[in-house]
Amino acid sequence: MAGAAAARQRILDRGVAVASVEGLRGLSIGRLAAEVGMSKAGLIGPFGSKEMLQLSILERGGELIAEIMLEPAAAAPPGRARLQALTEGWIRYISAEPEHFPGGCLFTTATFEYDALDGPVHDAVVDGMNRWRAYLVEATREAAELGELPDGADPDQLAFELMGLFTGFNMSVHLFHDPDAVARLRQGVGRLLGT
Repeated sequence: MAGAAAARQRILDRGVAVASVEGLRGLSIGRLAAEVGMSKAGLIGPFGSKEMLQLSILERGGELIAEIMLEPAAAAPPGRARLQALTEGWIRYISAEPEHFPGGCLFTTATFEYDALDGPVHDAVVDGMNRWRAYLVEATREAAELGELPDGADPDQLAFELMGLFTGFNMSVHLFHDPDAVARLRQGVGRLLGT
């Protein structure tokens, strides 16, 4: 059983990395099997179908994102400090995790792939993005309640703008290879938070 669990983990971790670059739809069972040293049947067997593999990859990606970004941010005090911790976590996730996410944000890639499609993978992507958006909204509302946002700031609008900055940062790092991307993100978040 331990060997099967370890093999499944190896498949998912490599699947996350490949999907962050090539997308979930572009994920080749043959390539993934070769990379983890298994047959195609041996790779797909624990999942039953490519769709179940894709869903499992999204789930594993969410676990890794929580470890890299959300858990450290949750340890920060609520308010502006937590929003800044989320920013630093996003920077780690996007630019310092080449082993897990060499292509950047797995969910951003999946969003562009599945935004106009129906089905379980689409629904899982929507669910993951809704949880991320809800986390940002909660963090901005906490900051507003603590009086740590600029006067007149709308927490929901701020969460929307933060999400845009974070998505733009992903593009700046992985598409444009902008050496100033980290500084630009920190400057943009600082302006929104009034720091």
